[in-house]
Amino acid sequence: MRGVRRSARGEASGKAHRELDRFDMANEVFHLTRARSELCHRARGATSARRKRPFSTFELLSARECGRTGGAGFAAADRAYVGSRHIPTKGPWGVDEVDSEAYVSQFSADGSLLVAGFRGSRIRVYDVERGWKIHKDISCRSLQWTVSDIALSPDQQFLAYASLSPIVHIVNVQSSGKESHANVNEIHEGLDFTGNEHDEDFGIFSVKFSKDGKEVVIGNNERSIYVYDLAANKVSVRIRAHTDDVNAVTFADESGNILYSGSDDTLCKVWDRRCLVGGKSAGLLTGHLDGVTFIDSRGDGRYFISNCKDQRIKLWDIRKMSSAVRARPVKMVDWDYRWMPFPSEAHHFKHPDDQSLATYRGHSVWKTLIRCYFSPMHRSGGNGKFSLLLILSPAY
Repeated sequence: MRGVRRSARGEASGKAHRELDRFDMANEVFHLTRARSELCHRARGATSARRKRPFSTFELLSARECGRTGGAGFAAADRAYVGSRHIPTKGPWGVDEVDSEAYVSQFSADGSLLVAGFRGSRIRVYDVERGWKIHKDISCRSLQWTVSDIALSPDQQFLAYASLSPIVHIVNVQSSGKESHANVNEIHEGLDFTGNEHDEDFGIFSVKFSKDGKEVVIGNNERSIYVYDLAANKVSVRIRAHTDDVNAVTFADESGNILYSGSDDTLCKVWDRRCLVGGKSAGLLTGHLDGVTFIDSRGDGRYFISNCKDQRIKLWDIRKMSSAVRARPVKMVDWDYRWMPFPSEAHHFKHPDDQSLATYRGHSVWKTLIRCYFSPMHRSGGNGKFSLLLILSPAY
């Protein structure tokens, strides 16, 4: 920065020059930022330069692959330009303040609602399109420690919430009242997954509606998957699925025949309800090194993503699944994600038989239940992109 020139006009002149210097620096920063975040001349020349609409990522990639960028790859400015179109650059900002930790959250399929569950027996539904106003304030019933998972029905009419208990409750989130107190001003129907044999140690970690809204599937701490038929009002399927807690389960597609599950035994499994002979899975997928925390299906019966305590998200194609574990993973260092930082040496561990299509890193699974979701079809056109929803709150 240039020094301030002295003049006979004294302090007023010095102040004016300081303001001018600040303007010059701000202008320089502006131009440097623009130069580093807009397309370079080579990339602009490789595509149609006279336009008002933004350059698409597809056009830029096509120009590069066809050699129209001079045989070189993307410049740093080109990479920044592409990244700014896909990576959030604004926020974060506060939506609400509650006197207990947020534990789970989920957007509705169309992105119009955000549902958040808290440890203090509270669930709130926010209307995204109305400035994040509270659409429904739900006081839960019979919780054990926290709301462990939530799920919206496909028509966004009903919300299922689970806890570390055998009961899943269903509440109407589109009813007229803003507040919903369990069995006080509204009925929270309970689905008992243990029947007459009430098990106090039975805890549910994952709950999902089927695509037609007629069934609910859960994963629990008894290493099992249960499917509940809402019309028949009873459990229709019980599967002894894993050798450890089932933290994640979901329907693969609209048929409801295929299920995906993930467990603390590090495995992701695929289940075909039409041929559950001896409770055996249709196949399994290896690649994670620690407990799987969440699974989301693309909805096509082929691809899904999973998040894991090994600090990795993986993309899977079930056509690559195997019938048995072919190689055991490297033993992870003993650690507890609820309170211990992830060991630095474990970042370099790799599974000897990784069947995933891709691995994504950069986030932390620590003191939190992190969920990963495919981006909605209307946002990505079904091209396989996914986004992450991170809930940074104490898990225990």
